Amino acid sequence: MRGLKGKVAIITGAGSGIGQGIAKRLGCEGSKVIVDYVGTPEGAEETERAIKETGGEGEIVRADITKLNDINCLVNTAWDRFGSADFLINNAGVEKKSEFWDTTEHDYDLVMNVNLRGPFFLTQSFVRRLRDAKKPGRIVNISSVHEDMVFPGFDSYSCSKGGLRMLMRNLSVELGPLGITVNNVAPGAIATPINKSLLANKEQLNALLNNIPLGRMGTPDDVAGLVAFLVSEDAAYITGSTFVVDGGLMRNYREQ
Repeated sequence: MRGLKGKVAIITGAGSGIGQGIAKRLGCEGSKVIVDYVGTPEGAEETERAIKETGGEGEIVRADITKLNDINCLVNTAWDRFGSADFLINNAGVEKKSEFWDTTEHDYDLVMNVNLRGPFFLTQSFVRRLRDAKKPGRIVNISSVHEDMVFPGFDSYSCSKGGLRMLMRNLSVELGPLGITVNNVAPGAIATPINKSLLANKEQLNALLNNIPLGRMGTPDDVAGLVAFLVSEDAAYITGSTFVVDGGLMRNYREQ
């Protein structure tokens, strides 16, 4: 991809799943990667090793994107360690299943804080540094097909992703004059730890696969390739859009 070598990428939730796949892809393309994680560090260490094995550079940062101090530390680390930041990948996400009438305030707040509030304020911190340095930049949010497609039992998740869609659209207009592009990537069913229970349930998995025209779940690599394109020079004139990576699921989905 044109324009990735030597650039600096901040990737949230880069210790597993889609975030790890994106970090590895950008690293092998020559980008320097800030590997954000929460919880235990093993996954982030695996990501960093994979980046270094391809000759890239990585820096692990433990930052909880629901906390403003951690957000600012994450952005500042990129500038302190590598002298700048060029790409922000808002990937970290969480979901909580419950019937609407049983959803607790705690679970609602958790989902909204991680999936929407975190990207809002992390993007703000990232953009402030770009603006002050008079630098262009790329922002890619890992959203979901559920920014559009209904998902009964996951109302807070769907709300958070719908909000992320409108945040992207607003910011593409507001930040365009600064040379900053903003886009969403909306994965469908991807084989990651967040889908562990689904993968273990053969009946549910087969029902899902019957709804996917390509007949398989996606992989983190399927998403990472599109993200690499969107932050590259080849996508310099693309902003304000959602790109769906779902094997055709949205066009063929039927509630069971």
